[in-house]
Parts: sequence; structure tokens; C-alpha cells
Amino acid sequence: MSSIDEKIQDVIDEIAKTPSNKATQGHLGRLKAKLAKFEEQKDLEKSKKSGTSEHGYSVKKTGDASCVFVGFPSVGKSTLLNKITNAESRVGSYEFTTLTVVPGVLDYGGAKIQVLDIPGIIENAAAGKGRGREILSVSRIADVVIIMIDVKRPHALEILKKELYKIGLRLNQSPPDVTIKKKDRGGIILRSIAKQELSRETIKGILTESGIINADVILREKLSVERLIDAVSKNRIYVPMIVLLNKTDLVSKDEKDLILSKIREPVIMISAEKNQNLDEFKKDLFYKIGLLRIYMKQPGKETDFKEPLIIKKGSTIHDVAKKIHKEFAKYLIYAKVTGKSAKFEGQKLGGDHVLKDKDVVEMFFQK
Repeated sequence: MSSIDEKIQDVIDEIAKTPSNKATQGHLGRLKAKLAKFEEQKDLEKSKKSGTSEHGYSVKKTGDASCVFVGFPSVGKSTLLNKITNAESRVGSYEFTTLTVVPGVLDYGGAKIQVLDIPGIIENAAAGKGRGREILSVSRIADVVIIMIDVKRPHALEILKKELYKIGLRLNQSPPDVTIKKKDRGGIILRSIAKQELSRETIKGILTESGIINADVILREKLSVERLIDAVSKNRIYVPMIVLLNKTDLVSKDEKDLILSKIREPVIMISAEKNQNLDEFKKDLFYKIGLLRIYMKQPGKETDFKEPLIIKKGSTIHDVAKKIHKEFAKYLIYAKVTGKSAKFEGQKLGGDHVLKDKDVVEMFFQK
């Protein structure tokens, strides 16, 4: 066992033997912050030493966005991938059919969405079991994580969420509303807008253990120990999640209702084998990613409704010009916009105007 592994295990053992109560809140908080710091250090050392590509799980992002299927073996991920993309992933009724990352491309609404099918995950994957941490790391590049469970193993959802949490993914969460402005001296000046259950000593102890010695810190939400550690950690990724319940054709309506009553997340019920509800899934994926379709119109010509320009939610007219060609943004004067973001047809707007799905944009440039 390496020295960093020994340090991690020592902290885990110390957390396990420390009772959880108000008196130990500060001590446990510092231990958890120390554990997070050691785990980040271990991941950084491992990536520098070997590189993900040597393990066969390095994936280059392509298209307008990327999503990844995460699930237990034989849950039906390969079948679904083959149904919705141009990929050819091996399909079998036995476990561990997919032994590497299989990419495919889903064409939807003019967008090209990269879909990645990773090998089936097992419990304790995040701890390295079955090379699970390497496999799960692919999820960190995704714009959306798709957790796939089936009607026979709905309990897998909580297990998979826990494994993804352990590698730094925060599903369907926003980053903690915390501002940390480091400075040269003066210690930690703490100001909280929201009422905190954590004591000031606990908060300062966690910050100090995380390497923050001198800083002005503003807390704008009520924080748990975990959320505070997330706020100072460098390897946290906040990503939307979709939960698919597969093989619903194999159970009755009453059985489906019983399964759904036990799941605490919104679920899309599908049958990949029978092509059931796949259109609903694709539509939800498109909007979960936050993609917009923008139709371009050249002055004096008809709008091109056949090939929309795909952009991310929150994009401006300036962003659209830049996507067409990086030089265009320099010479943009204004645009005429028709659609949901405009007050009237052909509204004349500047480059900082935020667009909405299916807007028609006509740009005018300096000559």
C-alpha cells in the first residue's frame, strides 16, 4: 500500500471510530476535509503517473454535447445505444458484455450528441474494484449522466449514485453558493448570509484543513460539512442526470407502480428491446443538456429551417457569430431576431442578447 493509501485508510478508520455528535462536529469536519484532500492528491498522482489513455478508457469529446450510460452489467445499455445511435455495441444476455467504452452519435433536432456506453459498474467501483474508478472517470466528461436500471434491480440506482458521488460527480446539484477570496494575511474573515448549523469553528477548521488560511469567505446558503468541502474541492463536477428504468415490458402496471413508489428520482420508463418511450427519452436528453436550435437567415434570403445551428442554453448573439466563424464576432453590428427571445418579429438587438430555442437570427456586419 502506498503512503497516500495508508493516509487515506488512517483517516477512514479515525472517522469510523469517532462518534457523531455536536461535540465532535468540528473534529469530524476536519477529518472529512483531510480525506477529500488526500483523495484529490491520489487521483492527481495517478493521472500524472500513468495517464488514463494507458488504461484504454480515454475518450475524446465530439459533437455538440456528450452523455454517458452508467449501469450494472446486463441492464440493457448496449441495446439502447444500438437503437438510438450509429454505434455497434456487442449485445448479450450475460454480464460484462461491454469491455471497453463504445461511442455512438445520436442525431436529434439537428444536434449531434455523443453517447458513450461504458462497461457495467459493480458496487465499490469508485474504490477501484474491477477497475471501476477508471471506468467511472469517463462520466466526468459528460454533459449529462444517464443512469440506467432495470425492473429486476431498481435498488441499483442508489448504489450507482453513491459510486458517482465518490469520484466527485454531483448529480442534479448546483455548486455551493460560497465565495472565497484568498488574501496574503489576516486569517479567515467569515460572513454568512444564511443561518448555519455548523459552528464558526467547524467551518474555519474545514477551510484551514483544505489549505485556506487567509481569505474573505461569504456563505450564501445553509451548508452541511459535505457541501462546504465541495465548495473548496477542485475535482467536483456538477452535471444533470437522467434515470432510465429499462425492461418495463416484462412487468405488470401494478409492479411498475410499486417500483416507482420506491424510487426518489424522476424516472423515464423504457423498453430498449421493444422501442418503448425512446422518443420521450431523446427529447428529455436534448433539453437536459440545454441545447438550443437557432435558425439562421441571410439578409434578403429565406430562413434555413433544415439545418439549425446548435448552441448551449444561455448563449448570446455574439456567441452565435463566434461559432459561425471566430472573425465574425469582431465585425458584428446587430442582429434581427424573431422568436421567443424577441418582443416582436425582426427585433433589432445587440450582441449580448440571450437567445432562446428556435429563434430566427439575421446578422448584420461592418463592411
